[in-house]
Amino acid sequence: MFGFGAFGGQFPNQFKTQYRCYSVSMLAGTDRQDVDRGGKIIMPPSALDQLTRLNIVYPMLFKLTNKKTDRMSHCGVLEFVADEGKVYLPYWMMQNLLLQEGDLLQVESTSLQVASYSKFQPQSTEFLDISNPKAVLENILRGFACLTKNDMIAIKYNDRIYELQVLETKPSDAVCIIECDMNVEFAPPVGYVEPGRPRPQEQEPESMQVDDADYSQYIDTNQFMYFQGAGYRLDGKQKKNVDAKPVPLSSDLPKRGIPNYEHKKGTITFIRSIKPVVANGNTMVRTHWFTLSVVVGYNHIH
Repeated sequence: MFGFGAFGGQFPNQFKTQYRCYSVSMLAGTDRQDVDRGGKIIMPPSALDQLTRLNIVYPMLFKLTNKKTDRMSHCGVLEFVADEGKVYLPYWMMQNLLLQEGDLLQVESTSLQVASYSKFQPQSTEFLDISNPKAVLENILRGFACLTKNDMIAIKYNDRIYELQVLETKPSDAVCIIECDMNVEFAPPVGYVEPGRPRPQEQEPESMQVDDADYSQYIDTNQFMYFQGAGYRLDGKQKKNVDAKPVPLSSDLPKRGIPNYEHKKGTITFIRSIKPVVANGNTMVRTHWFTLSVVVGYNHIH
């Protein structure tokens, strides 16, 4: 008799049986959380006898079909200790196949190509809290035998359950992941929003402040002054409301050598405009100054 893999699982003696399916929590005996964490089922001992007579090649892989809903998935087998006529499935697998406790499930032997690539999409952004998700997934997938496109698998890590949808598998929509070299990728989790880059805030130019300090004290009033005399009218009448005060020769700059005791460190003073000013009873031209703050910084290059 030819081996099962010689015809890709298509020959008359193919294993194909219906069982009543139950979740692992219904299995009598000790708690079997290892089954819920993986992708393998528990079958009855009679199934092993049939598979042995059919000379099924290893690893034993099965196609699971819910005929009521036309839902399909693939799995391996963990043990042959179930009650006759029953199979026990991980709870997440029953959810994928839309099965209730005691529903009929068709179990059919099959062969699958070895996986080379798979892509998963976490169903919650909380999956991003895992520091090394690929290492965690690699450890969890050791309990799986197959992956089927569009399946929703559940993994447990740090006492939390994370659901991941199988978005893509290569080289086919159902692959065997036993002893394979498979590249794994993750799609952004459902509900994840890419954070936008913050735009640099435009800094408004600082308004130039005019220094209203009185600089008349720095004007030298002992230099030559224009128009120190008084004026007279040709008709001999007295002039009215005339301020005949002398004007300095050059008063636009302070006298050299006189320090500005009001100077503030980090500022530079510039001449802004010329306005008249009264100093020591004389009318002089006042220099209007404005002060510009100077900030010195350093650029660090790493």
